[in-house]
Amino acid sequence: MFGLFAPAPVTPRTYSDCSGCSLCLLACPMWRKHRDPRFSAEAVAKGLQCGAVAAELARPLEACSLCGACDPVCPEGIDLPGLIMDLRLQLANSLPAPPPRQAALDDLHARMRQGAGDAAAQAEISRAAPLLLPGPELRADTAVLARVRALLGLVVVDDDGADISQALELGAVIPQARLESFLASLRGHSIVAADGLLLRQLRRWLPGSQRMGLGAALSTRVAVRSNLGESDLYVIEPRAFHADHGRMVGFYDRLQRETGCLINLDLQRMAIPATAHGLAQEAGEMAADDDAQARWILQGRKPARIVVESLADLAAFKRVCDLPVVHLAELGEDPEMIQRRPHAFG
Repeated sequence: MFGLFAPAPVTPRTYSDCSGCSLCLLACPMWRKHRDPRFSAEAVAKGLQCGAVAAELARPLEACSLCGACDPVCPEGIDLPGLIMDLRLQLANSLPAPPPRQAALDDLHARMRQGAGDAAAQAEISRAAPLLLPGPELRADTAVLARVRALLGLVVVDDDGADISQALELGAVIPQARLESFLASLRGHSIVAADGLLLRQLRRWLPGSQRMGLGAALSTRVAVRSNLGESDLYVIEPRAFHADHGRMVGFYDRLQRETGCLINLDLQRMAIPATAHGLAQEAGEMAADDDAQARWILQGRKPARIVVESLADLAAFKRVCDLPVVHLAELGEDPEMIQRRPHAFG
């Protein structure tokens, strides 16, 4: 399995390299929703080139879902999601936060102060143990989490960096001590992360480490792949996919050839997000508008079943259609059956 892990990334270029080609609009849910050229990564980059500051770019910065679909099509190799996250940090320091967001930030800062203790305890885990960073949604769904653990044989850690991921979303400063304690607890371990945004940053923070997304890890399992077929629509979680796009395109193309399933990839081999939360949705200031995005993915497709890597996608598809919707881990055997025989992770 760990042959899928990526090498250290190349140092990305910056907004000054943007040529204005508009390719980043092709799979952008922000552009699709607004149909306004100001709501695109290109507009942000060109605005910066013309001297704009974060506060003047607030609307597209808040509308972006950080899905990462713009990243692999950029011919200049600009780290567009990274650019948005950096600008959100500047935005948070230049404009007062709305009350709901300020409350979320206050809670987040308190959790980051407490996080170092969790990471210290985690450091006692055997260095040979592969780790699962489940994130809040997977941790809350104990049935799916049990299947994931049984299929992959991972140690589920107490400190999964959920506060750090939320800080990246909201544009909050991550205390250096908190970040260092978290990364120290991961060094020397193989890592599977359910949170695609966190996985993306781990490529930068822990270059050379062995890491992969939860969906890719699960889909290496014979028990899972053997239950995928031509009548299934397989929905990739885009953040993890685009965090390692060059390698994951080949991985999912092989999965498609071997199983015959449909996949939420467009002609440019970009994973189209089924749920696309902007900053206001992530901060709890307004309800998510995922339904239109999920319906858009279903247009022109007539699957008998939808198989998802993300629990957020599972909830969205269940709202908009009457098809069976299952998490990838549910395609594997019952955890009790798996645990009755020897199992190795790798």
